[in-house]
Amino acid sequence: MSCEEEHPDSAEKAPLRRLSLTELRRRTSAKWREYPPDVLPLWVAEMDVPLPAPVVRAVTEAVRRGDTGYATGEGYAAALDGFARRRWGWNGVVAERTTVVPDVMQGIVEVLKLVTGPGDTVVVNSPVYPPFYSFVQHMDRRVVEAPLGDGHRIDPASLERAFRRAVAGGRRAAHLLCSPHNPTGTVHTRQELAEVAALANTYGVRVVADEIHAPLVLPGAEFVPYLSVPGAERAFALLSASKAWHLAGLKAAVAVAGPGAAEDLRRIPPEVSHGPSHLGVIAHTAALAHCDDWLDGVLAGLDENRRLLAELVRRRLPGIRHRPPQGTYLAWLDCRTGGLGEDPAAVFLERGRVALTDGAGFGTGGAGHVRLNLATSPEVLTEAVERMAAVLGPA
Repeated sequence: MSCEEEHPDSAEKAPLRRLSLTELRRRTSAKWREYPPDVLPLWVAEMDVPLPAPVVRAVTEAVRRGDTGYATGEGYAAALDGFARRRWGWNGVVAERTTVVPDVMQGIVEVLKLVTGPGDTVVVNSPVYPPFYSFVQHMDRRVVEAPLGDGHRIDPASLERAFRRAVAGGRRAAHLLCSPHNPTGTVHTRQELAEVAALANTYGVRVVADEIHAPLVLPGAEFVPYLSVPGAERAFALLSASKAWHLAGLKAAVAVAGPGAAEDLRRIPPEVSHGPSHLGVIAHTAALAHCDDWLDGVLAGLDENRRLLAELVRRRLPGIRHRPPQGTYLAWLDCRTGGLGEDPAAVFLERGRVALTDGAGFGTGGAGHVRLNLATSPEVLTEAVERMAAVLGPA
């Protein structure tokens, strides 16, 4: 049953318009507790939405019957398979080539352990999600950057240089690919991904694709699963319903192996399967299986906010440059000519009471930028930009 069938009112079709600031401030998650109540929080990747009704029902019924034990079974993978076939025309989520993991980053860590060892290199496309650096370095692997090129696109020459450096001396290496890309919102094309696969095969680099934002591709772009491109048979992908359905607090994700990587995936230690939350698996499965229409409402709202932000930046934020994202609910703002110094996020927080994510932590290409979360109401987004405009002075 779809969300719309359970709640036919039009408000269910516009999740980003459902909740007031007063309601949101009752939440106790990181987004709403990190800063004082006079701050508008547009930093961490949480959405200002109510949960879809089938998710609420599935979790509530599980708690009511005491179904709160350990996660098991292939229901999550089956739901992801159905979603991938409906939304992307992809049949690559094959049950015997999947395993449920605690979350995407923990899954990435476990997969990287399969294909690299201590001292080996993991290549990333900077600027990129900061935990890519911290998790990889904590594993005693080296990070080598292959910075994005013009238009925040993958630069094959940069990637080839990084791959060559990574495998020097005969060492193993991996490429941790962020697709769609966080923080820039770039959605990689099939041709770009095929070029990544070709280079990876040439240099013997194993690709691990973080596709957590895959359901959040906006009009004008198309998500291409990395494992669907020629040459990606020995790669892995990590997917989850957490970002697209606001389920980060209900931990679960799926690791998917290409046909040539299935034996590697089977080497993941059994104890990894103890990490996913059983309630998380139940929630994610319900979201993927029953809430396409709710997701469409979110995507419509994000597209509206994307266009609104572009207009507001043009009119109200002189000196700040912005390329509207193709996917995710994140906007990447270049503040280097805005007169805000080395840490524009700190300035907007202190003087404007708007919390954004500092770009410096995203690696090369991040300094002087801020990341802004679009997944809120148009009213909150407008108020945030007005506060930022007041910091910059008259337009």
